[in-house]
Amino acid sequence: MVRPDLKTVLSGDRQAIANYVESDRFIGMITVLILINAVTLGLETVPSAMERFGPALNALDFVILLIFTIELALKFYAYRWDFFKSGWNVFDLAIVTIAWMPATGGLSILRALRILRVLRLLSVVPQMRRVISAIGHSIPGMVAVIGVLGLIFYVSSVLATKLFGTHPDPNMQEWFGTIGASGYTLFQIMTLESWSMGIVRPTMELFPYAWIFFVPFIIVTSFAVLNLFIGIIVDAMQAVHRLEDEAEAEAEGANSEGANSEAGKSKAGKSGAGASSASAVEAPPSVGGVADPVVISRSDLQALHARFDTLTLELEGLRAVVGKSGT
Repeated sequence: MVRPDLKTVLSGDRQAIANYVESDRFIGMITVLILINAVTLGLETVPSAMERFGPALNALDFVILLIFTIELALKFYAYRWDFFKSGWNVFDLAIVTIAWMPATGGLSILRALRILRVLRLLSVVPQMRRVISAIGHSIPGMVAVIGVLGLIFYVSSVLATKLFGTHPDPNMQEWFGTIGASGYTLFQIMTLESWSMGIVRPTMELFPYAWIFFVPFIIVTSFAVLNLFIGIIVDAMQAVHRLEDEAEAEAEGANSEGANSEAGKSKAGKSGAGASSASAVEAPPSVGGVADPVVISRSDLQALHARFDTLTLELEGLRAVVGKSGT
């Protein structure tokens, strides 16, 4: 089945190739090759493995890269320029292109970038693709939450600097001496990394009521904002799933409509040829003025005439019997 993000109506061999490269069997094969390639690229970092299996690993890496290239070529042949309408196709093309670049001289760093081919799993596995799409759809909502979080951090950093940064204690000066230091310390507290024994309790030794500031800050930033992020991503995943279902249904409807149209034309052509060769007769329009053609062959018409003659003779015989009994 053609992916929902490529709504181009195809026909002929292009449709066949598109169905093949988007089939579950082909996608499963590509997924296995990506996993194998991930293992081979990892083994290339092991000197002992390269000493024993270096040529075999390089040959296998080349074969897998060649298969990936053929896959993209088949997709481009099927979709033509619509190939670039899918961001996932562009993503795959960029990764495979990087893998083909020479890894010598100043471009030797590109050899390390070959591991990016493993990221193709994000475009091949539908569940991973849906997660990435959901993250993309959730960015506007996340930006709003990050803005709220940034405002809370700024206000809290100013308060912490005013409340605790004026104390001459070296720890207070290191943690809250400036607004930047306060912001970094509050970020550590938000992550709950050594927030109690490392920062809050030493601060409470100098400011016993410091918990009144830190506890609400932790509740708001670590729990409320985190739940907002989770809620936004979950809602975006549901929206992406709904959009994919609608796009898939639309694509299937377009393909089935095209197939039905072709089948209707073929059937009409066959019916017209059969009617002319058999001297077919069409029935009159049905009730309501809507034409409802029914094709009747000459043999069927002769059979109906014979049946009608038989019924006529039986009716005349019945009339004769009734007439005699009446007299």
